[in-house]
Amino acid sequence: MFSTKNTSPKQLSAFIALVLAIPESILVLIVEKTWWWAAGSFVVIFVGSYFLISFMLERFIYRKIKLIYKFINKTKATRREETYYKYILPQKGIDEVREDVEAWAAKTEEEIESLKKNEQFRREFLQNLSHEFKTPVFAIQGYVDTLLGGALENPDVNKKFLEKSSKNIERLTNLLNDLDEISKLERGELVLTKQSFVIQDVVKEVFESLSGIAEAKNIHCSVKKGCESPLTVFADKEKIRQVLINLVENSIKYGKQNGSITASMYNTYDRQILIEISDDGIGIDEKNLSRIFERFYRTAEGRSIDVTGSGLGLAICKHIVEAHGQAIHVRSTEDVGTTIGFTLEAKKD
Repeated sequence: MFSTKNTSPKQLSAFIALVLAIPESILVLIVEKTWWWAAGSFVVIFVGSYFLISFMLERFIYRKIKLIYKFINKTKATRREETYYKYILPQKGIDEVREDVEAWAAKTEEEIESLKKNEQFRREFLQNLSHEFKTPVFAIQGYVDTLLGGALENPDVNKKFLEKSSKNIERLTNLLNDLDEISKLERGELVLTKQSFVIQDVVKEVFESLSGIAEAKNIHCSVKKGCESPLTVFADKEKIRQVLINLVENSIKYGKQNGSITASMYNTYDRQILIEISDDGIGIDEKNLSRIFERFYRTAEGRSIDVTGSGLGLAICKHIVEAHGQAIHVRSTEDVGTTIGFTLEAKKD
């Protein structure tokens, strides 16, 4: 049976013309009883029908289809596109055109969904940004208003309020610095100065630099047994130090009293070193795991514990690791703990 799938306009015109010409020529043969009249009528009807139908298809139907293609492209046709419309498009079957339009519709729907998600992300980002700025600004405003209202004359009160204002100003400064840094990272302006270094040495230095705040919660920091053997990585040492500081600080903030933080390093045998920072803190529920590397994103429990951070630490970590061409991941269970790991390139030979 004749199928119109992937049939060109010329083939379709010829088929319809044939369908019209055959019964007409048979009718002429019956009436005139001479084969040459029948043959002549067949040729005339077939040729005439073919050109008429072909003209109708290409001039009217495919003109509309061209408009659809131009609408899909949303631009004035270039010379190359005009060639496509003139020579290639008329060779396409209606089913092929339908498939093109369906593919365009699916792609457009995907773009719309992406825009909706981006819009939701933008609203949440602005809301979080507003929250992060309002907290210290309102605190400073309250202290200043109190001082101007008469507390300035009280030396015990004014020093205390000025110290609190200074801490909130420092928080604002840190927030602005983090915003500036993450903006540079997202624009791809981070310049890496790579060198070979032993990752265990940097981890121990970070543990030492944060020992004061860890001891305040009696949290013990250590390198996992079996991971003490030096592993040399090829990366930007100071940027990786920044990543480790952010990860360990997070583990301390959300860690339990008398808890522990463990660093582990593994050679993955594919020219990569895996570094993981694990804690036995409050953990993160599964629904929030996929979002913890977003800017300003913090869980409700996290916000109640950490009121001083910028909410950009993990986002900065992610950008730094990805700038090295590597990946960062997280595993966590509520009330059990969290492990955040990332890979680095092993030492070059």
